[in-house]
Formats: sequence, structure tokens, C-alpha cells
Amino acid sequence: MIPAFSLERTQELIYDLNNLIDRKHLLPRIPIYLDSPLAIKAIAVYRKYSHYYDEEAKRFFNSGDDLFQFPGLVLAETATESKLINRARNPKIIIAGSGMMNGGRIMHHAARYLANSRNTLLIIGYQAHGTLGRQILEGAPAVSIMNQHIPVRCQVKAVGALSAHGDQEKLFNWLTSSPVLPKQVCLNHGEPAASEALKIKLTKSANLATTVAFPNLSLDI
Repeated sequence: MIPAFSLERTQELIYDLNNLIDRKHLLPRIPIYLDSPLAIKAIAVYRKYSHYYDEEAKRFFNSGDDLFQFPGLVLAETATESKLINRARNPKIIIAGSGMMNGGRIMHHAARYLANSRNTLLIIGYQAHGTLGRQILEGAPAVSIMNQHIPVRCQVKAVGALSAHGDQEKLFNWLTSSPVLPKQVCLNHGEPAASEALKIKLTKSANLATTVAFPNLSLDI
């Protein structure tokens, strides 16, 4: 099971799997189910605007390679197609939204497969506090899914390389690379500890007045 954000993250994952399976032959050909109506619709948009691809993707595309389709990939757009995944024989890979497991079709697959130690949940995106994905990633022995008590016995793995967020070094370099530095910086949308660490670095290393956002914060600009 791979919970994935429907826009960009899923398409990037499909692109990588295509490369590993169809071109480099590094992974065996097993059924891979994309169980996300929004992600499937978004693939059509990616195909339409191929002139925005990077050089590698353009090279593959111009050689006749459909970047988002390869042997074994099954698109489950309707509810009926989604339910049929349960009947498919193992092994198989299921990619479904939502990325933090706080809704979507991944909930149904999690309820079905989390309790089996032979299965694996692969986390490929950030998991916010309070989400089901975060609970499982932090080692919860059991979780509640659709009012069901589900023990977590499957293997839980995480891959950080697909993150779309810049790390502390990238954010610091971006903020300090301009000839004209900002008068003040307000940090939002980050883990508290990471935000505080970046604040300290910006204050001490770049002499930037930096604040970590909090409820009802007012800034004079």
C-alpha cells in the first residue's frame, strides 16, 4: 500500500515506477493499481502539456514511451473498479489517496491489509500531526479506521526522497540569496521544532528578524 497525494506526487511515482520496471527492469512486473480518480484525471493533464517536461522526460516521451502507462499498471477510476482490487491475487501494489491517510480510498485498503504482517505500508509523503498516516508512522500498535479497531501488524517503511518540501538549507539559501534581504521573515507551515531551528539560523547567521507564526499573530509591515 502506498498512500500518495493525487496531484504531482502520484504522477512522479508512476513515472519512477515506469522507469524502474519498463526501462531498467529493476523491479518485477506485478499488478500495480492506481486507485485514485483525481490522480487518474490529472495524468491526462500531464500528457496534454508534455512541452513542460524536463529533458529526460522529453527524451523518453519523444522515443514513444508513455510515461504514465506500463505493463501491469491498472487504473481504477470507478468505485466498482476499486472494489475489484480486493479480489486480485497477491502480490500487488496499491497506490491510493489521500497522502496522509485522512480520507480517500486508501482508508479501505488500510482497513483490509494493515493487520497482516506479510503486507507493507510505504509512506512517501509528509504526515502531519493528527493524521492516520502520522499515527502509523510513529508506531501506533492499532488505529481506528471508519469506526473499526485495526491492529497494525504490517511492515511500515518511509521514503523521504519524494518530498516536495525544501529542507532547512534550501530555505535558508533561498531567503539569503537575493541582493535585497527581507526586512522580516514569518515562518509558517512547518513542524514547531524545525521552525524554531530555522528561526535561530536566520537570526544568527543572516541577521534576519524572524518570527514563527502562532494564532492571532499581528505583524507591522
